[in-house]
Amino acid sequence: MVRADSARNRKSILDAAGTLLAEQGDGVGMDEIAAAAGVAVGTLYRHFPTKADLIAAAVAELTERLVADVRTAADRVDDGADPVAELRGLLEWLIRKPASDKAIKAAATGLAADALQEMESRGFAELDRITAVAHARGLLRPDITTADFALIAATAPDDSLPEAARDRWIELALRSVLA
Repeated sequence: MVRADSARNRKSILDAAGTLLAEQGDGVGMDEIAAAAGVAVGTLYRHFPTKADLIAAAVAELTERLVADVRTAADRVDDGADPVAELRGLLEWLIRKPASDKAIKAAATGLAADALQEMESRGFAELDRITAVAHARGLLRPDITTADFALIAATAPDDSLPEAARDRWIELALRSVLA
């Protein structure tokens, strides 16, 4: 059983890491994260022996939130919501969140590749539900699969493009899959 103070420390560390990694990327120091969390550096290292471990844990938390968001979108589609509107919302998240969150970029460069792969696997399993409904309603081209959305995700522009260009990319990506 995990002690209450240990669980609080871990949560504080992950909260601080999530904030600092999002703002500064993987260049943030472990001592800076410990200070922001209000714990000693040794406490941080007991929970996360390496920065890669900490980034993986932070991305795993992000994975949980993302999968929950995709699941909620799929539930809305199951309840009659427009699957194209839900796909648009997910694409917008895909473009905007990585552009503002350097932790995702760190994961994408391999520091937390396992966590990122988990995000894709579980998120796309939920996305299958939206894709199936969109196909059943005749809204997607017949040859479009959930794997195509993985390809779209892999080619998503980063924050080096102006926001208007990223918005245009979303429009073009959607047009490429719609019936």
